[in-house]
Amino acid sequence: MSSPSSTVVWPGRPYPLGASWDGEGVNFALFSEHAEQVLLCLFDARGKHEVEQIPLREQTGRVWHGYLPDARPGLLYGYRVQGPHRPEEGHRFNAHKLLLDPYAKAIVGQIHWSDAQFGYRIGGRAEDLSFSTRNSAPGMPKCLVADTAFFWGDDRPPRTPWHDTLIYELHVRGFTMRHPDVPANLRGSYAGLACGPVIDYFKALGVTAVELLPVQYFIDERHLLDRGLRNYWGYSPLGYFAPDPRYAATDNPVAEFKSMVKSLHSAGIEVILDVVYNHTAEGNQFGPTLSFRGIDNASYYRLSPEHPRYTMDYTGCGNTLNTAHPRVLQMVMDSLRYWVQEMHVDGFRFDLAAALAREADGAINQNGTFMDVIQQDPVLSQVKLIAEPWDVGENGYQVGQFPGGWSEWNGKYRDVVRDYWRGEGGLIGELAYRLTGSADLYQHNGRRPHASINFITAHDGFTLYDLVSHNERHNEANGEDNQDGDSHNRSWNCGAEGDSSDPAVLALRLHQRRNFLATLLLSQGVPMLLAGDEVGRTQRGNNNAYCQDNELSWFHWDLAWLKENRELLEFTQRLIRIRQQHPTFRRRHFFRGIHGDGIRDILWFNPDGREIDDDEWTHDYARCLGLYLPGDGLGDWDERGHALEDDDFLLLVNSHHEDIPFMLPILRDGSPFDVLVDTALPCGRPVDGDEHPAEEPYPVQGRSLALLRHRRRRLS
Repeated sequence: MSSPSSTVVWPGRPYPLGASWDGEGVNFALFSEHAEQVLLCLFDARGKHEVEQIPLREQTGRVWHGYLPDARPGLLYGYRVQGPHRPEEGHRFNAHKLLLDPYAKAIVGQIHWSDAQFGYRIGGRAEDLSFSTRNSAPGMPKCLVADTAFFWGDDRPPRTPWHDTLIYELHVRGFTMRHPDVPANLRGSYAGLACGPVIDYFKALGVTAVELLPVQYFIDERHLLDRGLRNYWGYSPLGYFAPDPRYAATDNPVAEFKSMVKSLHSAGIEVILDVVYNHTAEGNQFGPTLSFRGIDNASYYRLSPEHPRYTMDYTGCGNTLNTAHPRVLQMVMDSLRYWVQEMHVDGFRFDLAAALAREADGAINQNGTFMDVIQQDPVLSQVKLIAEPWDVGENGYQVGQFPGGWSEWNGKYRDVVRDYWRGEGGLIGELAYRLTGSADLYQHNGRRPHASINFITAHDGFTLYDLVSHNERHNEANGEDNQDGDSHNRSWNCGAEGDSSDPAVLALRLHQRRNFLATLLLSQGVPMLLAGDEVGRTQRGNNNAYCQDNELSWFHWDLAWLKENRELLEFTQRLIRIRQQHPTFRRRHFFRGIHGDGIRDILWFNPDGREIDDDEWTHDYARCLGLYLPGDGLGDWDERGHALEDDDFLLLVNSHHEDIPFMLPILRDGSPFDVLVDTALPCGRPVDGDEHPAEEPYPVQGRSLALLRHRRRRLS
């Protein structure tokens, strides 16, 4: 190691944490409650050689700090922290380990794994080198003092209302790696996502927000690299303030990320980040020491109360961040505010959010500290907050339990809609709740339909194409003997597993994809579309492609131009336009049944035209229903206080394999209905003429959905 420093160090300040350049020098501040000494380690411009170690002698409120008056942006640094190594008490300090600053705004380089640097074998397990005398700096990335200055100009957040929001989940790298109109040097980058042809695609599709899989600095686990794979999804975080440089086409990821956000905002598109504050890349007690563990393991991680040697794992990833600790909670909040205030993002999707709501005793408390801090924060309470409402711990399934101000990935919506369209009986009651915003889950605590983020598919699981093409997962490429990923997908292959040349099978699969897309985009709540589902993206049956940074996961733009997929894309665009043009499908309030003035806002019908009675909702054979939405039953107002009115709509769904004629309820006059959508037809609607007489039954074909409109006079 280098000799002690002779550099002049001023006392500096304990706040803000991290490395902060003020135009004259850099302040360094690091929290560690149990450390005995903290060394600031400086490196040469290439990060290859450690040139100096500077003790931070000042300590305020367990924050170690110092100020280097001559330091400038671009300086590479890390920390070595000395303290007790007593695993039985939860302490795992090792002064020989170079550690990343939890508050680093920029990180350069990737970890180069080797037994000598990061671990050795004991009884077949990878153990941390607790007392290694080796210098791990050559294999470690380095923190970089960032200059965060950026000209935002007139950038303003779009602030799309929740009820008008349509989310498009994508991977920054995978979305543009094959895009023919994105310059080769920009593909797979933040800059590539901001290119004109990409933004034009978003606009033409009609999405209002992109939800990016994790972009905070993460690592590739050694076992993946040994198999020639990598952590493609990015759910292995290590730097909560730093955009990952692997997605940057330039040497300034911070500025490039900001430029991407500015470009998307100028097109009216919001940016939502998928964030992973529930665990880190350091894994369990046998994992590597890279940052938090070496800075203060007992503070940053939840440890077993009986056996502090072991980490508590509510995430399935080896550890759980201890957000019950005030300084760890502060780090999470500081990080979130940084991404909103400095990087201008519009919201967050919280991975395994139930883990964040766990108190010091491990119990989930949705009215506890984490939720309270978020709700009272003047910045974070004003952005979009989306929970993945579960973790793998006890009572971890929390769908419908998050407080006001939060929306949730509605896993029950996904499961019910999948089961319904694969032909399960007795689900029309459940389906009715999901189509109408899931009031049974979200109304109890005053939330509205936008609390439900509706989705059929997401990054985790089958794509839509694979959902109708595979009964079984096919994850052999992951190298885990096809044992990884969910074995219960609620999928149906339409009669043949995988690729098929049978025209009947292919037609049914396309038909089913139209069913799923129509259901998603005509349901109350906020739809989330997985990138590529609208053009037939496939992972060839892999439902856990987290480690596949290759053609298997990337968006295949060449598929988008095939006739079948062009028609599906146009079908999706038309559904989105219907949703955008008609407030009936974007209600801000739950249905009430009957308003105070006696107006019905929703009616449910049998195929024979009768209203469904209570007993019929649970019949095992029930697979079809009609939903009538009168346009004068919205009970809502526009921004100027005018009562909203719309056309009347009749939604008919039939998951039975046989055709069902639906008698149409005549609730207005006898004028004909317009047929806007019929998933049984080749392009999803009639080609010649789209009217259907009100007095004639409408033939809903097997496994089909139809949307009919009865035009009404608008209020002026």
